[in-house]
Amino acid sequence: MTQILDPHVRSDEYSLRQQLVYELRKAVDGEVADSKIRRAEYSTDASNYRVVPQVVVIPKSKDDALAAIEVTRGLGVPLTTRGAGTSCAGNSIGPGVVIDFSRHVNKVLEIDVEAKTARVEPGTIMSTLQKEAAPHGLRFGPDPSTQNRATLGGMIGNNACGPHAVAYGRTADNVVSLDVVDGLGRRFTAGGNGQGVDRIEGLGELVTANMALLRTELGRFGRQVSGYSLEHLLPENGNNLARALTGSEGTLVSILEAELQLVPMATTPTLVVLGYPDMATAADAVPGILKHSPLAVEGLDARLVDVVRRAKGAQNVPPLPPGGGWLMIEVGGETPEAAMAAALAIVADGATESSKIYPAGPEATKMWQIRADGAGLAGRTASGEQAWPGWEDSAVPPAELGKYLRDLEALMAEHKVDGMPYGHFGDGCVHLRIDMPIDTSGTPLREFMTDAAHLVAKYGGSLSGEHGDGRARSELLPIMYSEDAIKVFGQFKNLFDPKNLLNPGVLVEPDAVDAYLRRPAAHEIKASGGFSFAHDEGSFTKSIHRCVGVGKCRADNMSTGAGFMCPSYQATKDEKDSTRGRARVLQEMANGTLVTGGWKSPEVHEALDLCLSCKACSSDCPAGVDMAQLKSEVLFHTYKGKVRPRSHYILGWLPRWLRLIKKMPKLSNFALKFKPVASMAAWVGGMDQRRSFPQFADQSFSAWWKREGKAAALAAGSLCEGSSALISDDSGAAPRKPRVVLWTDSFSDALAPVVPQSALKVLTTAGYDVIIPEDEACCGLTWITTGQLDGARKQLSNLMSVLGPFAVNGIPIVGLEPSCTAVLRSDLVDLFPDDPRAQAIAAATHTMAELLTSPETKPTEWAVPDLSDVTAVVQPHCHQHSVMGYKADEALLRGAGANIKVMSGCCGLAGNFGMEKGHYDVSVAVAENMLLPALREAGDGDIFMTDGFSCRTQVSDLMDVDGKSLSEIIAERL
Repeated sequence: MTQILDPHVRSDEYSLRQQLVYELRKAVDGEVADSKIRRAEYSTDASNYRVVPQVVVIPKSKDDALAAIEVTRGLGVPLTTRGAGTSCAGNSIGPGVVIDFSRHVNKVLEIDVEAKTARVEPGTIMSTLQKEAAPHGLRFGPDPSTQNRATLGGMIGNNACGPHAVAYGRTADNVVSLDVVDGLGRRFTAGGNGQGVDRIEGLGELVTANMALLRTELGRFGRQVSGYSLEHLLPENGNNLARALTGSEGTLVSILEAELQLVPMATTPTLVVLGYPDMATAADAVPGILKHSPLAVEGLDARLVDVVRRAKGAQNVPPLPPGGGWLMIEVGGETPEAAMAAALAIVADGATESSKIYPAGPEATKMWQIRADGAGLAGRTASGEQAWPGWEDSAVPPAELGKYLRDLEALMAEHKVDGMPYGHFGDGCVHLRIDMPIDTSGTPLREFMTDAAHLVAKYGGSLSGEHGDGRARSELLPIMYSEDAIKVFGQFKNLFDPKNLLNPGVLVEPDAVDAYLRRPAAHEIKASGGFSFAHDEGSFTKSIHRCVGVGKCRADNMSTGAGFMCPSYQATKDEKDSTRGRARVLQEMANGTLVTGGWKSPEVHEALDLCLSCKACSSDCPAGVDMAQLKSEVLFHTYKGKVRPRSHYILGWLPRWLRLIKKMPKLSNFALKFKPVASMAAWVGGMDQRRSFPQFADQSFSAWWKREGKAAALAAGSLCEGSSALISDDSGAAPRKPRVVLWTDSFSDALAPVVPQSALKVLTTAGYDVIIPEDEACCGLTWITTGQLDGARKQLSNLMSVLGPFAVNGIPIVGLEPSCTAVLRSDLVDLFPDDPRAQAIAAATHTMAELLTSPETKPTEWAVPDLSDVTAVVQPHCHQHSVMGYKADEALLRGAGANIKVMSGCCGLAGNFGMEKGHYDVSVAVAENMLLPALREAGDGDIFMTDGFSCRTQVSDLMDVDGKSLSEIIAERL
């Protein structure tokens, strides 16, 4: 059979790939893809590296995967097996075939409660195993921060650890046996007591000949993960081939199944946080703390916590003891009293007066969430610079950690780079992303990495403490190991994979540290006419490279209440439909060698097609990727000056059409009752025929206001009218009531006037003087979502002329429709970065709940009425979750006695998305993620509550259930 050449050699690449695809499709039932978009999605992981595969295989079963492995071996094609693709070192990308186990080969096969073991497929997500083991009081010990998307096959490949490895050991310490196939096609089971060793000719002899080296250079401390862990093959260590293969990064075998050891779950976990002047001083205290056998000892830099406060709000950071850095120490006990006693003992030996104890509960959860999001949060330095992995995983013996950190800080200063250290301090492992200037060259990375490797070797440490060496560090292994050790590693590799087909470029015959870097190969695309991207120095390229691949968008954030991202991925489970997958395709567009059509590339538009523009990633992604904004920018440049899709003119200009329909709403509703008319209207608008048209209000709010509402408000003395609203009252008369602008968006005005009418009632009853602007002010939302940014600017320019005078005079503005309110708080500022009115409006704009609960704006002599009769399924609008947050609403409702069940995740309609042809099935699937099942389980008399018009429309269309806004629910009880 013909051997596939290196993909970077382009001579006969296409014909060779065709042959490979043909053979794979004959053998495999699952997906075999060589499309540009698939190859782009899998061209990188969570590392700095980009290696474009020839083919991506997504097997449906273990046998499917085995068939694909046999084809690649027969054709002499490089093979890389992959789980969630969250590798920080470039060890889950490769130049030949990439096999993704995560989509289908992902089941927990068996849990043996008595033996405390589990059998799993390699694509099983770690948190899935935890969930299935928990009812038995069991768990898998190692738990990396990516556990809600990382697969167990990947954890075995990298020898992952996580916070609780200090108590339970590394993945290698918890592997019982592995069902594997090596580079020669030999399938065998590897385990302890020599199981599988006899299948590898020459392995026993290699170990016997090098026992002294294995005993002196390997296994010197717990986090020595770099290189091959051959110490497990020593007789005193049980001659355990399964453990020796763990951490081999797919370079020796492909894993088909694993048997893992489980441990009892800790009872009454309690978190101790100790504050220190800096991270090095915190590290000095670790040896004394380890004497108490804690479950976890994590380091957390104060600058990282400041990033959380800035990005997500102070409410997401619990009260912390004073310090420039903290240790997070978890302890357990048979009883809460025993756990508290253990916590107090830690405090006594913590070498600091600064401490706080958090029993299990919301504050402890917030601390662990900050820690879990560390990889993404640390992707920006304290000054906002992009920070990169590479030296994100070094480790030293814990007793050396303080000294190592001081020298590492000095080394960063010498290289004029910065980063925020955190990590598994109890094991001596430091996570650190550094603002290497690699936009145009890999030289700064190579120079720093080389010096850092010498530094960690000086302290008897390891280049990697849990992520593996990959492409990031393999070339540097000779700095850490002797020449003889490097030679033994090569011999070990040769016994399993003599043709170097399994994950080539990693560990043995490694690629250079600065080869195949993604960022320097990207062309600079400056902001031009669309969004300003001021948060990324006016660079679209910098914005798309915010995605560093941590993959939180692949996690089931919804069922755990951790967020709304990413609804389309949860519906399809396709990498293409994740925030990360889309970002990868955009990055390939900037590279220009695989995706070559620029803004118009079909691959780019296919990747973005199922993006709901929900903006959840803008808040839920630790790196702050805003795919909704990126999608708008792409659509703007693609269609600027050109004919657009029909839906852009109908749904994208909806406020314009609503102004026309308001003049004849009854006629419009009557006409749309006839199916031929509705079908024609749907076709013209590029809408799905299965969608129903919303009912237009017989009388819009603006019409009602002019005819009767304004006079009634004036008579009641609760209206500030015209320019008098901006005149301050310095007379000696009674204090003026607080003023507030009630801004009615286009949707609330024409489609749901009961919402602004209810809001007006609430505000006047609460004691506000309400200002209703005389002129309409559209936020341009639908222009933004369809990429018509010139049109959006026109709409927003008018809005600023209407609302700007109130905002600059410090008068609060209340928005009713969350998606429109979010535009004023986010997109407005990005589209008008230099207009002070934009900043003023953003600062002045509130949701109803924010206005009624904020100390600066809440009424002084009025309280929300009793809502104890309310039991509701509550759907926060995605844009509210992402931009304003839902904490104020939740606090108001619960404080007034309401019994609420708050959803996580999108409703699925997402404005124009769910209405457009081709999106219906995904729109419904997104609704089925959480919202529709919750409504089916709701009791008689329960309310569906949401401020989002899209959310109410979706549920009405799919379940014939009417929703109510917060303003309506309060107003009905006044």
